[in-house]
Amino acid sequence: FNKQPVTSNLYPATQTFPNFIQNSAVGCLTMHPKDLSIRDYTYELPAERIAAFPLARRDDSRLLVFRNKRISESDFRHLADWIPPGSLMVFNNTRVLEARLLFKKPSGGIIEIFALEPPGSFSDIHTALQQTGEVEWKCLVGGASKWKHGFVPEKRIPAGNGEIILRAEIRERLSDTFLIRFSWTPAHLTFPEVLHQAGQTPLPPYLKREADKQDAVRYQTVYAKEEGSVAAPTAGLHFTTEVLESLKEKNIDTAWLTLHVGAGTFKPIKAEQLSGHEMHSEFIEVDRDTLEKLAQNQMPVYAVGTTSLRTLESLYWMGVKTMMNPVISAEELPITQWEVYDRDMPRDIPVTESIQSLLKWLHEKGLNRLISHTQILIAPGYSFRMIKGLITNFHQPQSTLLLLIAALVGDSWKDIYTYALDHGFRFLSYGDGSLLEV
Repeated sequence: FNKQPVTSNLYPATQTFPNFIQNSAVGCLTMHPKDLSIRDYTYELPAERIAAFPLARRDDSRLLVFRNKRISESDFRHLADWIPPGSLMVFNNTRVLEARLLFKKPSGGIIEIFALEPPGSFSDIHTALQQTGEVEWKCLVGGASKWKHGFVPEKRIPAGNGEIILRAEIRERLSDTFLIRFSWTPAHLTFPEVLHQAGQTPLPPYLKREADKQDAVRYQTVYAKEEGSVAAPTAGLHFTTEVLESLKEKNIDTAWLTLHVGAGTFKPIKAEQLSGHEMHSEFIEVDRDTLEKLAQNQMPVYAVGTTSLRTLESLYWMGVKTMMNPVISAEELPITQWEVYDRDMPRDIPVTESIQSLLKWLHEKGLNRLISHTQILIAPGYSFRMIKGLITNFHQPQSTLLLLIAALVGDSWKDIYTYALDHGFRFLSYGDGSLLEV
C-alpha cells in the first residue's frame, strides 16, 4: 500500500457521493461506510509473517504502541507502563468451545462438522449450552454433498470407565449453514461436556494446520470463563497472571463482559463495496457491575480486543435506544449492521446518560445482566463513543477487523501495518499485539 504521508480524510464539498453521514466528532459530512471500496483496505501479507504457533510464553509477545500519531515498540509484559493509572481496562471473558467435530463414514471418508451457534429458538447461548441428551445447532459441514439422506453418523469417544456416543442428524439445510440435531449418551451430559470430549479446538483456517495439545490451552485466554465462542478473542491471548497483577499495581481497574465470537469473524469481504457484505451477529452478556463502572465515565477506557470494543460501542447505542423508547422490548434492543449510521439516531448523547438509561431499563425489567446480541459494523465514518484505546493483534487484509482499525486510527493504519511488516512483527491470532489510541 501507499506509504505517502497521511492526508486529510475529509471529502471536498465539490465531490458528490451517494450516501453521507453526519460525523459529530469532527462536525462534517463523511461518506457512508456502505460505499467504501474494500480494495482500499488491503496489504500484502506474506505467509511467513503469519504466526502458526504461539510463543513459549504469552507475554513474550512484542507490543507496537501508536500514540499521538507516533509509533513506539515495547513488549507485552510491560503493557501497564503504557496505560494511564486510573484507567479502566475491559476484557472479553468468553471461552472457546471444542467446536470442530470429525465423523467417519462407513467408506472411510470424513464428515467435518463445525458447531457455530444455537438457532433462534434459544434466547441466549447459556440456555442452549445447558441442554442435555440432545440439542439442535447451526453448523458448517465439510463433505455435506457426500452425506447421504437418512445417514446418521456416529462417534464413540472413550470417557472414564465408559464411552460417549454422539450422533448427528441433518434437520434442515439453511442458506449457508445446516441445522444439525446432536444426540448423545450418557444423556445427563451437557453439550459443552460432550464437545470437550469429542471435539477439537477450532483453529482459524489461515493457520492451515491441525490443532495439537498445546492449542487446547493456548487458544484460550487465562481468564476465559463463559463458554460459547468458536474463536478466541485473540488480543487477550497475550495476558498472563503477572500482566494482570501489574495492571492492578498501577491502579488500573478491570471490567468484564462477554461476546461469544462466531466464525463470521474470519468471513472475508467478497463484495467490491461494503454494502454487499453481511456482518455476523454475536451474543453479548454484560452484568450490572460493568455497566455501573462504564456509567461513571470518569476514567479512560481501554478495550482488550475488537470483540470488547464492539460490545462497548453497542452498549452505548443500546442505551440511546432506551432513551428514545423507554419501553423498548428486549427483541428490539440488539444493534443491527447499519443502525448506528442512521440519520435519525441521536449523536450528541453523553456516554454517562446513555449507560445510565440502559441501567434504568434493566432495573425496570428486573434484570441484573444484559443478554442480547450485536451486528454492529465499525468502519471508517464511525465516531467512537466509549474508548480511549484498543489492545489488538494485526488483522487480515480486506477484513471487517481491519476496517475497524481504520475507523479508529484513520489512514495511519497504513503506517502502522507497514511498520509492523518492516520490523518483523508476527501477524494474526498467535501474533504480536498493539496498543492503539484514539
